[in-house]
Amino acid sequence: MNYPHSLLEEELKNRVGEDFFSDFNHSTIKGRVDFCIADKQTFMGEPIEYLWAEAKRGKANLDHALVQLILTIGKAQLHTRQSPPIYLGAFDATRIYFVPFHKLHDIFWMNDFNWSVTPSDHSSKEFSLVAERVQGIIEEENLTFDFGKDVKELRKFIKKNFIAGKEKTTKIPITKTNFITIYSKWEEAVRPTIAIDWTNAKEQGIISADFYLADLLSQEGSTLTERLYVILRDKHYRLIKGTDTLGMMEFREVHFSDNQRAYNDFWNKYQRPPKKAYWDFLLGRRDLLVPQDVRERKGSYFTPRLWVELSQQYLAEHFGDNWQEEYYVWDCAAGTGNLLNGLSEKYRIFASTLDEADVKVMQDRAANGANLLPEHIFQFDFLNDEFDCGKLPKALLDIIQDEEKRKKLIIYINPPYAEAGDRKQLAKTGKNKEGTSIGNRTHTKYKAQLQRAGNELFAQFLMRIYHELSLCKIAEFSKLKTLQSSNFQEFRRNYRAKLEKIFLAPADTFDNVKGKFPIGFKIWDTAIQEDFTGIIATIYDSKGQLYHDEHYSGQKSICLFSDYISSWVAPEPILDGRGKRLSGTILLERRKKGCIGMMNSGRTDFSNSNLIRIEQELTTEKTHALLVYIYAHTLLKACVFLSVRLCIPATWINDRDQFATPFSSWESDAVFHSDCLAYTLFHGQNRISSQEGINHWIPFTEEEVNAPTLFKSHFMTDFIAGKLKQTQESSDELFASNAPQVELIPRKPMTFSPEATAVFDAGRALWCYYFAQAGCEADPDAALYDIRLHFQGRDTKGKMNSDSLDAKYMELIGALRQALKALARKIEPKVYEHGFLRSQIPQQ
Repeated sequence: MNYPHSLLEEELKNRVGEDFFSDFNHSTIKGRVDFCIADKQTFMGEPIEYLWAEAKRGKANLDHALVQLILTIGKAQLHTRQSPPIYLGAFDATRIYFVPFHKLHDIFWMNDFNWSVTPSDHSSKEFSLVAERVQGIIEEENLTFDFGKDVKELRKFIKKNFIAGKEKTTKIPITKTNFITIYSKWEEAVRPTIAIDWTNAKEQGIISADFYLADLLSQEGSTLTERLYVILRDKHYRLIKGTDTLGMMEFREVHFSDNQRAYNDFWNKYQRPPKKAYWDFLLGRRDLLVPQDVRERKGSYFTPRLWVELSQQYLAEHFGDNWQEEYYVWDCAAGTGNLLNGLSEKYRIFASTLDEADVKVMQDRAANGANLLPEHIFQFDFLNDEFDCGKLPKALLDIIQDEEKRKKLIIYINPPYAEAGDRKQLAKTGKNKEGTSIGNRTHTKYKAQLQRAGNELFAQFLMRIYHELSLCKIAEFSKLKTLQSSNFQEFRRNYRAKLEKIFLAPADTFDNVKGKFPIGFKIWDTAIQEDFTGIIATIYDSKGQLYHDEHYSGQKSICLFSDYISSWVAPEPILDGRGKRLSGTILLERRKKGCIGMMNSGRTDFSNSNLIRIEQELTTEKTHALLVYIYAHTLLKACVFLSVRLCIPATWINDRDQFATPFSSWESDAVFHSDCLAYTLFHGQNRISSQEGINHWIPFTEEEVNAPTLFKSHFMTDFIAGKLKQTQESSDELFASNAPQVELIPRKPMTFSPEATAVFDAGRALWCYYFAQAGCEADPDAALYDIRLHFQGRDTKGKMNSDSLDAKYMELIGALRQALKALARKIEPKVYEHGFLRSQIPQQ
């Protein structure tokens, strides 16, 4: 709720009164006091006063405004003629603050003070004297609220404190619910006044969240625990620098640039410290305060309690009820140690993390009841440090170096999921994320074994564990790329641990993880080497219940194959007269000859299906995916590809499923062909436009749709009617490609299923309506994309709008979309029947 700076003072007072104090009497005038708030009821005939305030238009110095108010009250001796309010205050168009009256009481009884001066004269010695006397009180006691950012807090403050008979101010409590919101406000108000170079600090692993925690867990100017990386000591912070030659801790001091004014203004509103019962939670959720890029680089991915408990249940089922007494556990990407909650044998648990601040948090948690041994918590850069670098506890090093003990070691981790360059980041810069995956010791050492999987941090963790901690067990949360991705083929050849058990959970239930895809908890045995071919995974929903829908009944088969669909749809080579493959410009020109459209193939899994589209012409500048050239003899194959890729909606469960080269059965399934042709002709990702070239995709004759003139191409209707001759000798340029041909050009009229016919009927109605409405402006060769654009138009960014003001058009396009959905449901079983998706695990 922001007020214009141009608002006159009287109007500002009225607006503030109505917006925040409507439950009180805010119209009473007390001499020359600008703004008075009193209870609507009186007590013994006297009003109960809550606030006297000075108002200033625009943006003003509120400290000076408060001094002016004090002089105004003192001059009129208002405080002696009636009971003073609970608070004095000041506000302008941007903020308001309150100071308890009793904190200022002594000022009104100063000896030998001239109260007759003009309050608004800021140059008087009396004004300066009062300003000097109240400055410290204001800094320590004022409660400031921003009208724009603190609306809820201000209203809550008024509700809790403007109560008859109440003297002590009720401050806003800090809870599990609001501590992140308060941190965001702290970032804006306090962080800029901390005298530190934040860019350099970030490079050294120092982040603002540690200063916030030092503030949060403090009382009377001092942090209540010594085990944090940053602690508050009165007017400055202390940062742990390390140990000197005598083994004593060394500290660095960081001061405030404003003598702690913003700090006091901010924290005066909040009750500190929070309840003791919240401390472990607040420290354990430090990850929520870590910047996104640091979380990705360091692996601060909090594992929700739901999945922690379920993973430990799986560990008990697999290793036995007494597994904690028989095995050792090391979380080498521990963050603040949340994954280890619930484990009982602290002498057999080890936790390490890259961030020294997280080490301090875990040690503080251990000292306050968490079941961790402080000596077993240590800083360790798993992707860079050697095991014998001196950082590991001796007990853990002994386990690593003893082959028999190593068989009883479980590496229990939720490693970072960051990529060196994800699609969004690469699209902007074409560069890898700095410090993410490339350049660390593990990546360098195992670059050949990782290859493209080396972009993923979790893959690096697994590769090092497998090779350098052989015989151990691995229990880890990660994406399913290790099992399915084509980029992980080399990884799988060099990581041959046996996958014993797995469950799947939605990725967006993990804090700091975005996207709709599965996270798998997997138990591996590195002592058993085998190639992964498949496994049955148990699926859980976001509440931890077995997942059930029309496709899944609590389980999902995950299988591996090597013949991805990309090799099936890839353009066949074009040869010259000597049998050599054409390339370069000559190849491009030959490809374009006879081409009726081009398709972006969108890679091989569901997560990239949104990239699939057909246009008149695509270039490698528009896509990194494989380009498919469409000719008469490849049309049905292209339609089959688009249909099987888009007929099944992408969900979090199937997001990483890969499409395979189909069985040969698809070639003889004529109904499947015609269904896929109908689906592709009318699908929204068919973006063929007559504005970019001759439209060969019109599925109707002129008579069927009442076209105003002849179409430039009758290719599609001739194709459907079986009128095209399948011969290379034809002079028709649509057969100009000399690529090998499959018998997929109909020799007789195609027949269509009821579902496909319904799609044609809905599309025909749309074309007829277009020609009837567009009149002389109609494009006789309009494609579906052109018709949609005519009715829906584009937004200011040039993107087609999602709907239209034409109600009849919306009815017709809605009917087409419903018919397409019904056709998609019919095509879906054939996707599995013909092997485009493999629902069964290959036999050994």
